Amino acid sequence: MNLLRAASTVSLLTLASRITGLGRELLVAASFGASASTDAFNVAFRIPNLLRRLFAEGAFSQAFVPILAATRASEGDEVTHQLVNAVATVLLWALALTSVVGIAAAPLLVWLMASGLQEFDHAVVMTRVMFPYIAFMSLVALAAGVLQTWKRFAVPAVTPVLLNLSVMLAAWLLSPWFRRQGIEPIYALAVGVMLGGVLQLAVQWPALRAIGSLPRIGLTWGDLRRSLRHPGVGRILRQMAPALLGVSVAQLSLLINTQIASHVGVGAVSWLTYADRLMEFPTALLGVALGVVLLPQLSSAQASGDEAAYSSHLDWGLRLVLLLALPCAVALLVFPKPMVSVLYHYGQFSELDVQQTVRALMGYGVGLMGLIGVKVLAPGFYARQDIRTPVKIAIAVLILTQLMNLLFVPQLGHAGLALSIGLGALINATWLFIGLRRRGTYVPEAGWLGFSLRVVCASGLLGVALGAAALGIDWVGLASQRALRVGLLAACLLSVALLYFVTLKLMGIRLKDFARRA
Repeated sequence: MNLLRAASTVSLLTLASRITGLGRELLVAASFGASASTDAFNVAFRIPNLLRRLFAEGAFSQAFVPILAATRASEGDEVTHQLVNAVATVLLWALALTSVVGIAAAPLLVWLMASGLQEFDHAVVMTRVMFPYIAFMSLVALAAGVLQTWKRFAVPAVTPVLLNLSVMLAAWLLSPWFRRQGIEPIYALAVGVMLGGVLQLAVQWPALRAIGSLPRIGLTWGDLRRSLRHPGVGRILRQMAPALLGVSVAQLSLLINTQIASHVGVGAVSWLTYADRLMEFPTALLGVALGVVLLPQLSSAQASGDEAAYSSHLDWGLRLVLLLALPCAVALLVFPKPMVSVLYHYGQFSELDVQQTVRALMGYGVGLMGLIGVKVLAPGFYARQDIRTPVKIAIAVLILTQLMNLLFVPQLGHAGLALSIGLGALINATWLFIGLRRRGTYVPEAGWLGFSLRVVCASGLLGVALGAAALGIDWVGLASQRALRVGLLAACLLSVALLYFVTLKLMGIRLKDFARRA
């Protein structure tokens, strides 16, 4: 398997997800702007998303994928299928209980997340509607872990498109119907989220059946007891405990920041959310794609005791982070206003909303290299089933982030929250890197200095070109000429991308040099 091709496949499919995600945000921004209602929806959506990151893509995946890959490598497919069945049974029971408790406790959860909301009651209603989303997405994470272990990356990468399309249809068709019926229009978005969760799970099942790994889920109390006694389930639960703590630290930071933003003023939660959606483009296209591809490979190298391959995979991932993430970080810092204007400045989204979202995006952009780097560096620990070290680092970074909030928020408002997160990500990535180096787990291969200098030079040239375009065109003033503004943005981004890669090629760096077979 060509790792660059696999990562590229995940990135391209994730690109489709992020494009539809931006379409979703564009419709929401044009329909509702950055208002008290959108603040309520964003908070309500963050609650199941927070739990999804805790139990699905976070602690569960970090514990499940390495153990699943190691089991398949050492004991074969039949034993691996038995493990999947047991894990699926325990997971389904836990999710059913979590959903019931979450729906009942929605007012408390909203208060803990954002007690300063103007539309508090709307947030409670939407939290109850969307809470079962965590159950669907946790089962999607289970299916994705199995498919990735079998080196099937396409279906897990493309399924988020279904969520975005569902919310877009809800904003476009269902929201006006709700308004005519006297129902709060923003509620339609919550219905769209739930439909998206159902569809994402539905498309995973045929893919699992195709590789003969469709889980058999036990629905009786006896089935649950037998599954809990499975040794693999015990190992995953033991690994999840520190992983849960580690992911909880990151989500606790999000919870604290959302709580602070809800008191900064109306629109602050939404400005941060819109900026975060733009940040998801590079973090998902690069960080998530590399992490998804690397974790099974690192786990297999660990299981076979191949230390050289382990270090080489990490080196490959880190070089791609520098090569692809640095120009993205430069673009976010020197070209944020054109991107925010073209993508969001329509309908109810005002010029003030553009300015405030730009400020948040620049704060996030400071830490883009760290946000993406963590996606490569953390699997270096997870594949060795060492989750405690990243947890300790995450706790220290959480404390530092909140100290930075005390410094930045009084001066910068909601943008100070974004800046604290960005700087915290840089600290986190640096700390993880130092940990891998000190243990000897990662040994950099030759040529890093020359490679880094060439990437920095090419990124600097890209930054100069984007800065000139940002200052030379009145992006906000072109709001009435939508087609022209979109065309100018596309031309600018494509031109600087071509400039960047041509510059790299002239200096001796080619993407095909990163092709690698597992």
